[in-house]
Amino acid sequence: MNFTEMHDKIGAGKGFIAALDQSGGSTPKALKGYGVEEGAWSTDEEMFGLIHDMRARIITSPCFTGEKVIGAILFERTMDGQVDGKPTPQALVERGVVPFIKIDKGLEDEANGVQMMKPMPELDVLLKRAKALGVFGTKERSVINLANREGIAAIVAQQFEVGQQVLAAGLMPMLEPEINIQSPERAQADQILLEETLKALDAMPGTDKVMLKLSIPATSGLYDPLVDHPRVLRVVALSGGYSRPDACAELAKNRGMIASFSRALLEDLRHPMSADEFDGSLGGAIDEIYTASTVKA
Repeated sequence: MNFTEMHDKIGAGKGFIAALDQSGGSTPKALKGYGVEEGAWSTDEEMFGLIHDMRARIITSPCFTGEKVIGAILFERTMDGQVDGKPTPQALVERGVVPFIKIDKGLEDEANGVQMMKPMPELDVLLKRAKALGVFGTKERSVINLANREGIAAIVAQQFEVGQQVLAAGLMPMLEPEINIQSPERAQADQILLEETLKALDAMPGTDKVMLKLSIPATSGLYDPLVDHPRVLRVVALSGGYSRPDACAELAKNRGMIASFSRALLEDLRHPMSADEFDGSLGGAIDEIYTASTVKA
């Protein structure tokens, strides 16, 4: 797939995007969920080697193909590693899966009810390397905890500013201003985020599009104006702590949104599984998430 073919697949393809980008502090938790306890490694290199092995096992599973998984988000180390003796992005493309890379470096402390992204001084270098490896797009996460308009407006402004930097590097930005689904002000935060995002989309220069990765809204269909916006390539949903059945049930209520799940995709996979058990469990999860992404209630 060339860039145009990837663009078309992400924009109109049937399926969902797998989030395989756990990093830093979330890696031990992801490994524990996979059945690998902290005593199994003694250095960060060994820890990241174990998580890479898990991701490689997923990517090479017979059920992990572009037929239902149209994209996958990678951690930087995964992008730089190999799967089946090939650079990971190439291995994905050969399976019909469009590669993305997580670019944010974590979150600032909360202020005005939100957590902004930390500075990314080496972003241009990372974007150039990702482009050379055949990566199509990026993903950047910040978090909204309260319905504070000043904080949410700052989050949106930062997301779109970084998005323009990504576009300038020839890649597709996936903006992720996540709303904490446990927030006591979740519905109000959803509404403010919608309003601020629409303003930012309308103010975008040029003709480029962006992607949006959002928490599933408390009110079904709230994000329809974003799905329909001419400057949005695709709206994808994070699972945000929901179990897979609950995440799929909520996602199916929202027209035009497809999944970009992490925990909800991987929650039943375990390291000791046989190949048949692993592939069967992953295949069942893929089928369930695919259905929620393509068959709407």
